[in-house]
Amino acid sequence: MTRHLPADRGHDGQLRAGDLLRVTRRASVQFHRSIMFRVIRELDWTTYDGWVWLDGYQLDIQGNALTRRSIFVQRAGLTLVRAATRPTPARTAPAPTRGVRRQPPAPATHW
Repeated sequence: MTRHLPADRGHDGQLRAGDLLRVTRRASVQFHRSIMFRVIRELDWTTYDGWVWLDGYQLDIQGNALTRRSIFVQRAGLTLVRAATRPTPARTAPAPTRGVRRQPPAPATHW
């Protein structure tokens, strides 16, 4: 299932590292053939309203990175193919129920 941006990205529409996008002519005329693009980050450069610079990798048909690129596109023309998986918080080990017994240090031997 594909979704257009930004409504599905929350209040700010920020793209996240690992998001997989289809970039077509709708995003920019330079993409007369669509490409698959994996986002590294959204650059915070000043642009025209509705446009964004993205840093990431252009992917081949198998999903392998072909080349790293920075692209200038209209946010509304991007199609989210797959959102990046969000890491789950690490679980911490439960606290021990009994105290740890420590042995007194061995006496030093002198020759």
